[in-house]
Amino acid sequence: MRISAKARYALACAVTLARKFDTGDFVTAVSLADDLQISKIYLEQVFALLKRAGVVVSSKGAGGGYRLSDRPAALTALDVLSATDALLTESAEETVARTAPGIETVMRGMVFDAMDRAIAEALGGVTLQALAETAAGLDGEYMYYL
Repeated sequence: MRISAKARYALACAVTLARKFDTGDFVTAVSLADDLQISKIYLEQVFALLKRAGVVVSSKGAGGGYRLSDRPAALTALDVLSATDALLTESAEETVARTAPGIETVMRGMVFDAMDRAIAEALGGVTLQALAETAAGLDGEYMYYL
């Protein structure tokens, strides 16, 4: 499965925001671009999609930037990836519905719909909190919750 660069960067940014969520601070696109070595202009496009989907909120002015719209435990990889990669959540188009409706029905039921359900289940079960905690452990950091 191929996931676009935009969606991969969006997920990396969302995990970074999840790691900083408890501070309540907004994080600038410039600082994220520097931290992740991603183009700031490209990140602005990514954040426009995430904001439109309600994954992040933004604030302008001094102290402005982006932060997650909800707790990291309430947001999933599916939320982020579907906001930035439309092909991931689009239904398969009809292939041979007019000429071979039986084949179309079994392809849809046994392959395409099953694949859509599996993707939604797998990605919907991975929270940004789980990603942030696991990444922190791999980076040698520890997250403390009181």
